[in-house]
Amino acid sequence: MSQELFKHLNKYVEVSEIDFKKILSFFDSRSFSKKEIIVEAGSKCDLNHFVVQGCIHMFFIDDKGTERTIQIAIENWWMTDFLAYHNRGETDFYIRAIENTQILSITHEKQEQLLNQFPKIEKYFRTIYQISYGASLMKIKYLYDLSKEEIYFHFTEQFPEFAQRVPQYLIASFLGLTPEYVSEIRKKNVLKPV
Repeated sequence: MSQELFKHLNKYVEVSEIDFKKILSFFDSRSFSKKEIIVEAGSKCDLNHFVVQGCIHMFFIDDKGTERTIQIAIENWWMTDFLAYHNRGETDFYIRAIENTQILSITHEKQEQLLNQFPKIEKYFRTIYQISYGASLMKIKYLYDLSKEEIYFHFTEQFPEFAQRVPQYLIASFLGLTPEYVSEIRKKNVLKPV
């Protein structure tokens, strides 16, 4: 189960197997069933989650009672409410398993200890946070620049693994669309002559 994290770390920094065994001791392994809540809104956000196997999403419930997905993560992706995690405060978001999922979680305190003991891991986290922040900026740009139909097809072309695994209603929510609209544009695209 830990090999995924070992490989992911080594994409950005060089970590020996001996050091990785020590690094892994800072994490807790956890398993969740499909649709199981991992994090409750209003709870203290003290865990950062690395997806080893499965798929999870972060969402909030708006004032009309509608779930609004803001992040989706599959294998080798991290997820937490980074601002609440940094401030050790309460989160406004839920995190739920989309399918049976295994994650490695690290507390804020243990992450600080990890970074003190293995300073090169700071570069790893900085790099993945920069990538994540850049992706968030691009999502906002696409919401302004592209039509709703273009947003959907751009997402499914750029992230086919999400399109194949994540239910359409969650993709619709993530993109700010309705499930009915996604169904309509998918049907329209299938019916187009080649």
